[in-house]
Amino acid sequence: MVDMPDFKIVVNDPEAPKKEKLVKVKVEGDPEIQLTDKVKEKLELPVFKVNSKTASEIGAVHGVATIRMRRPDTGDKVKFTGRIIIDDNVPDNVVKVSMEQLINATGQNELEGEIFRARAWQIRINDERTQTIIGLKIGDYIDGSIIGLKGVKLAITGGSDISGFPMRPDISGPVKKKVLLSGPPGFHPEEDGERRRKTVRGNTIAPDIVQINTKIVYESK
Repeated sequence: MVDMPDFKIVVNDPEAPKKEKLVKVKVEGDPEIQLTDKVKEKLELPVFKVNSKTASEIGAVHGVATIRMRRPDTGDKVKFTGRIIIDDNVPDNVVKVSMEQLINATGQNELEGEIFRARAWQIRINDERTQTIIGLKIGDYIDGSIIGLKGVKLAITGGSDISGFPMRPDISGPVKKKVLLSGPPGFHPEEDGERRRKTVRGNTIAPDIVQINTKIVYESK
């Protein structure tokens, strides 16, 4: 069996409000929502069940939202990002999540929280879907359905390899090389006119790229 690359796809939603529109909710653990191995391995987003009214208030047009809570015992912030499923049996301003996930993260099976449209999230892919991405360049498009975003187009904006060397749009091919840089990605000058020779990656996705940065493409209005 041929080993497949393991890509982390980072999705940014450029039209999500910078100041979150928060909806106060009760987060309840639901034993019927399974914390699957794929969710644990970040190959899928966890499921959030809400009713139609709450979903409309959240305004997550692509069905991905973030829940923010605090652990009662420590006060630490806890955050889940997941995909919304509409279930009108769920009461208003209640979010049902995996009971196992909620107890593991907070020690509680229900608590108060807030939910909002996700601005960024990530999904791993490590199967045959990776073959549709290898060879694509910064500026090319990915069909969002490969990570569960049906009807969504994703634009590749960058990426990096396992050593953290960033992809640059102005260097052709799936290469790694040292180049003289005057600005990002790969170098952030502290003085005007400063230049440094840095190792960077080319603009093309190779099997040893580990993170691919994307943004949702919206049609011009």
